Amino acid sequence: MNRRILTIVLCALVVSACASFLVYRAVGSRATAEKQPHAVQVVVAARDLEVGTLIRDADLRMAAWASPVPKGAVYKREGFLNRGVASAIYEGEPITENRLSPVGSGGGLAATIPPGMRACAVRVNEVVGVAGFVVPGMRVDVLITGLPPGGDAREGAEVKTLLQNIQVLSAGVNFQKDVEGKPEQAQVVNLLVTPDQAEILSLAGNEMRIQLVLRNPMDTQISKPPGTSMSDLFGSPRTPDPSLIVHPVAPPTITREPKAAMETPVQVPYVIQVTNGAAHSEVKFSPIKAGGQ
Repeated sequence: MNRRILTIVLCALVVSACASFLVYRAVGSRATAEKQPHAVQVVVAARDLEVGTLIRDADLRMAAWASPVPKGAVYKREGFLNRGVASAIYEGEPITENRLSPVGSGGGLAATIPPGMRACAVRVNEVVGVAGFVVPGMRVDVLITGLPPGGDAREGAEVKTLLQNIQVLSAGVNFQKDVEGKPEQAQVVNLLVTPDQAEILSLAGNEMRIQLVLRNPMDTQISKPPGTSMSDLFGSPRTPDPSLIVHPVAPPTITREPKAAMETPVQVPYVIQVTNGAAHSEVKFSPIKAGGQ
């Protein structure tokens, strides 16, 4: 092949390859630009906002949001001022309507209580409070320990599951007065309950000792534990209720009278009649006893 023709062919291949690459880059960049959503300005949290916080102007800022905008997000901060936080919001997270309390309800714990529910404070021991096991949003069961009404003190205290699958609203330290009137710290947990459950907890808190046990938030099954007494721990049988004890009834005693002594049989004499013509006579003989008497 002519050297001149070979040079022309090679130059043509190089030029076509460069042109193809440039066209590919142009088409690819245009497609990428079309896929990227248009960034919009939304209201996000300027800092971490805890539950019950009343939102101020310094707690909000505007930020460009290129990802899909969450449902309920707004584009002006005026609609969120002086609203209470119903669910924790982290810094840089868009603020949505469902994360805030209703307008006019203010802040604090009361704003996080749904309609028809109540927040009941329960005093717990230091192990539950200080260890941080019970935190807002967790699910717990409520156990009570004490001597039941009418129970036998010999069996000891009894523990029973009172409520199950209860949501924790808050946990912290509260100041209460002891028997001498001195202030002392108390670990208090606020539980989200119905009005009926609030009455049960209030009575149990005054008469019994309350213990909270954690459960898996995904586990919503309600079990029916029978309760355990101190005698059950040591394998001792429970003392039955005296009113329920059935005493065996002894069969009636039949008194039999002794048999009367055998009566002596009446001995009938032997009678022999003798007839001699017109004369008649009788001769009686006593029977002979055994033994020739």
